Amino acid sequence: MYDLVVKNGKLVTPDRIYEADIAVKDGVYSAFLAKGTVAEAKEVIDAKGNYVFPGIIDCHAHLNEPGFEHREDFETGSRAAAVAGCTCLIDMPLNNDPSLMNKEIFDLKMGRISKHSVIDYALWGGIVGDYDNQPGSVKNNMNDLVDLHNCGVAAFKGFTCPNGDLFPTVNMGNVRKALEILKPYNALCGFHCEEFGQVLEREKEAKAREGRSDEEKIRDFLDSHDVWTEYVATKNVIDMARATGGRVHICHVSHPMVAQVVKDAIHEGLPVTAETCPHYLGFTEDFVFEKGAPAKCTPPMRTKEDMEKLWDYVLDGTLSCVGSDHSPAADEEKDNATKDIWHAWGGLNAIQFFLPMMFDMVVNKKGLSPTLIAEVMDYNPAKVFGLYGKKGAFELGFDGDIVIVDPDKEWKCRQEELLTKGHVSCFDGLEGKGAPVYTIIRGKVVAADGSYNEDAVGYGMYVTPADAR
Repeated sequence: MYDLVVKNGKLVTPDRIYEADIAVKDGVYSAFLAKGTVAEAKEVIDAKGNYVFPGIIDCHAHLNEPGFEHREDFETGSRAAAVAGCTCLIDMPLNNDPSLMNKEIFDLKMGRISKHSVIDYALWGGIVGDYDNQPGSVKNNMNDLVDLHNCGVAAFKGFTCPNGDLFPTVNMGNVRKALEILKPYNALCGFHCEEFGQVLEREKEAKAREGRSDEEKIRDFLDSHDVWTEYVATKNVIDMARATGGRVHICHVSHPMVAQVVKDAIHEGLPVTAETCPHYLGFTEDFVFEKGAPAKCTPPMRTKEDMEKLWDYVLDGTLSCVGSDHSPAADEEKDNATKDIWHAWGGLNAIQFFLPMMFDMVVNKKGLSPTLIAEVMDYNPAKVFGLYGKKGAFELGFDGDIVIVDPDKEWKCRQEELLTKGHVSCFDGLEGKGAPVYTIIRGKVVAADGSYNEDAVGYGMYVTPADAR
């Protein structure tokens, strides 16, 4: 007898959609049965008329634990992710105090988060640098990188732009050294690519202007983080991949000019991958003017023309992954009444509508096949981050992760109903069609019809690339 059978669904993979029943036993896919096969199970879910995905992997999320739980923690963030159809997320090492920079901090973090995650999770480890104009900040952690790798982190993350004392910026010397250290382990190093000097000088000049209206300040902010800051940093980081042979991942690509740099590197044969986010594929700088502080993020949203061209690089595989870049704030940190664009927190509350937004954009607005979602939110993230073998595909012995999506289910983002700790979202009022009705992890229902299962708190497990081999 199986533990769970999901019947009558339309299974979605990167290359096809087909009808089959899924059987899960002891937490893994045990059989894929012809539709209508009679199979005994402790629990049966009828997915008739719905699409069935092998879970959803959010490869880029900030859940802020330990240290900044006033913004988010693993319980609140993971329950929102579960409702969104996410079965596994990869948590970022910053927006924490302390940030994940060594094994001691890893042990501290795991002691906290392992107790209350609703969904499975992997971790990014940190790469921190030593720019001289950050006095008193933590210096580089090059001597800690191998220890973090041995802790099972799925990737490493560094910032090339001004980022404060808790997670100091890397210079190209730090980038090159980290790639040299980690190359023998085939470890992936991801980077927030905005060039330090440009951002520093352009922000300094913009903030010095007096008497600017809120709209003018938003224009100044967008210009301070224009495409050239992203383009130059991306080229520099890719040059370090060329110099060392180390694996590089470009985080949250926002502009087609940057995506083209990535594409050229891939065609050259360099070990480079890249991701983008729903807000760069569906929203423009006009949205920032409309929403103000709640829509502040870096890199910022671009023009409508840039947004449309960015889709070409998703479709051709250059931008192989899509992550939410959920980076939430306390409500007061995103309040237009008290915070202008310069003083607001720079990140979006995005995780609860990660899959619904992408499904609506891909299937309804673009008229594309849901197979694209299976490619950029399942298969590719699992492959890029070393989780394939447990996550990302309908394969015997893989974790029995399933998200059932009703393509006709209407949804609306209401920030007062968000399950995240913060409730200010630039997506408040956004509507669409196509949403999860069941989220299942290793055969257990952790969320259904917009609600998470309270019994699932603490059910989430730490997943490492070693586990997937």
